[in-house]
Amino acid sequence: MKIETAWSRIATGVRKFQTVVFPEQRALFESLRKRQDPLALFITCADSRILPNLITQSVPGEIFTDRNPGNMVPSYGEFVGGVTSGVEYAMLVLKVPLIIICGHTDCGVMKALLHPESASGMPGVQQWMRHGNEPRHRVLREYPDLPDDEKVVRLAEANVLQQVANLKTHPSVASRLAEGEVMIRGWVYDIGSGSIWQADPETGEFSEFYGE
Repeated sequence: MKIETAWSRIATGVRKFQTVVFPEQRALFESLRKRQDPLALFITCADSRILPNLITQSVPGEIFTDRNPGNMVPSYGEFVGGVTSGVEYAMLVLKVPLIIICGHTDCGVMKALLHPESASGMPGVQQWMRHGNEPRHRVLREYPDLPDDEKVVRLAEANVLQQVANLKTHPSVASRLAEGEVMIRGWVYDIGSGSIWQADPETGEFSEFYGE
């Protein structure tokens, strides 16, 4: 895509927001001027096809979103960065009652975990991908004969479960879990069908979630 095309599309969108969308929702934005009280911390992939507010049909102020390639959550102390600070802020300041870690189908990071050579020349991506090494080994061990497309889905699921486990190592999360103040859910979003598959908190098995 040409630079001019991309910029024109973004500029047009900003103009529409300022002249149409914002005026229609002025009261909502005014109410958010000095405070937020989100329903959930939503940790998901940076992939442009994943829109938390669209998927959950929520409005500005309701979802505190943390995005990164592969929806990774490094274990506490292993890597201090944006995810760690986002989790702490959501837990200790915003006091959100719900955390959702959402992976998705056709994830580029999951594909790269299956074929590490595809990330050649991207040292930052390669370093970040290591947070998905354990689910990678699990999928290669348990599903050696699956076609790559299906392996990517199984890896997206295994990765969500691993990141949920990593999340629980964060003291701010562990303390609120112990007090029954927060709930954690793991999802995989199917881009092509719009379906959401949710992990059972006890068994780790995924089943389709219908919002009930």
